Amino acid sequence: MRNNSTQNPKSNNFIDSVEITNDTLTSRGGLSLFVRYLRNVGLMPHLESEFGSIRKSRKGQAVTEIFKQLFCFFLDGTSRHLVYFDALKRDEGYAASIETEPEQMLSSHAIKRFFKAIYWPTMQVFRAVLLQLFLWRLQLVKPVLIMLGLDTMVMDNDDALKRHGVKPTYKNRKGFQPLQLNWGGFIIDALFRAGDKHSNHGQDVEKMLRRIVAAIRKHYDAEVAIVLRLDSGFFDQKLFKVFEELQIGYICGGKLYDDVKSYVSQCDESYWGHYEHSDQIWRFIELGDRRGNWKQFRRAIFCSPLCEDRQYVFKFERPDTIIYTNLGMGSAVDQKLEACGRSDLFAPQVLIQSYHERGSDELVNRALKDFGFEQLPFKRFGHNAAFYYTMIIAFFLYEAFKLDVCSPVVKASAYATTVRRKLIDVAAKVIRHSGKIILKVTEATFQALEFLQLWEKGSAPPRFVWQS
Repeated sequence: MRNNSTQNPKSNNFIDSVEITNDTLTSRGGLSLFVRYLRNVGLMPHLESEFGSIRKSRKGQAVTEIFKQLFCFFLDGTSRHLVYFDALKRDEGYAASIETEPEQMLSSHAIKRFFKAIYWPTMQVFRAVLLQLFLWRLQLVKPVLIMLGLDTMVMDNDDALKRHGVKPTYKNRKGFQPLQLNWGGFIIDALFRAGDKHSNHGQDVEKMLRRIVAAIRKHYDAEVAIVLRLDSGFFDQKLFKVFEELQIGYICGGKLYDDVKSYVSQCDESYWGHYEHSDQIWRFIELGDRRGNWKQFRRAIFCSPLCEDRQYVFKFERPDTIIYTNLGMGSAVDQKLEACGRSDLFAPQVLIQSYHERGSDELVNRALKDFGFEQLPFKRFGHNAAFYYTMIIAFFLYEAFKLDVCSPVVKASAYATTVRRKLIDVAAKVIRHSGKIILKVTEATFQALEFLQLWEKGSAPPRFVWQS
């Protein structure tokens, strides 16, 4: 019976007491990689130049130091409350991991004063920084086709106290509903809006697209092909005219009017095509459609799913969709696509696949919410807008950090929760020796994360260049 005992009475591994250590320890050792990346990528001096006027006294912290601590706060993700800065201010290990002197750590009151000092015209500076970051990544990747996605994101603040701009959204929850333009995993432009502003509110979409397309043409490539994917919330002839004027392609969901459904129901079976992709099968037919006040016909593809996830769908349960596009119509964007070898986008099967891949654009919103948070801390709309834009810039830098530094350890598509568990939440010790500050991690962590390689990549990232 003694041999079957689950407890060894001779073990010397029991902890008998707890004590305080004076060693500088941190549970966020991975943040040092992110801070090193921020320091070497070259963005911080430009943030100082653009936002330096906010600082009213030399007694306060430098704007770059404030942004650094805010970016680390978002990546850390431990808390969404600003009072968490008070706890961090007392944590010397955290301060050491982000390369900040303990007395320079910001309190929650300092953070609140910073955002309250930002006036509404400054929001355009945030958007200018986002645009510059986008142009920086374009110069690195050099794509021959720029595929953009446009969508709104509902930020649920339903349980928050009354605050400016929190209004009912289409999801029957009160909150904000910013308009966001993304490229791959990056949000490249955003417009912070109240919750009752629908997708195609006012001239927001037109102004955003004109601004982005002009920047791409001027600073990247005047002849690059640009294609925009949108859902049916942006179905508007006025927008289509703008896209055609800008010579960009669009793949947009439409509204299923009764005359369209009546027409396709009478079409002979020989006009219908089939498209299979992965576990899905679609039945589709091409149309030339002109709505009541339209002055021209536009290409439309009516499609109906026959099979989803290897399960056939009854006819009365099929979520039919109609897609409108200007691709394959002999326009200027077609010539740009042919020049870059992407004429395959003219085929209806590829258009259907591309439109349904718009779900990957919506995953960017999910990734942003996983990285940051929906509930914003201030009562005034302008202060929350500044906080939102800071979160968007932090998210962009986090996505760039994953690609430029973390790729050996985590996938580029990994959510922030995964990155935090694998890379950021690392126990480390910071020591001073021979005039040097050294970060120490366990050998198991050093080997598993290839920490030296990450450290070297963070020391020499692609340099950010501000386009004038």
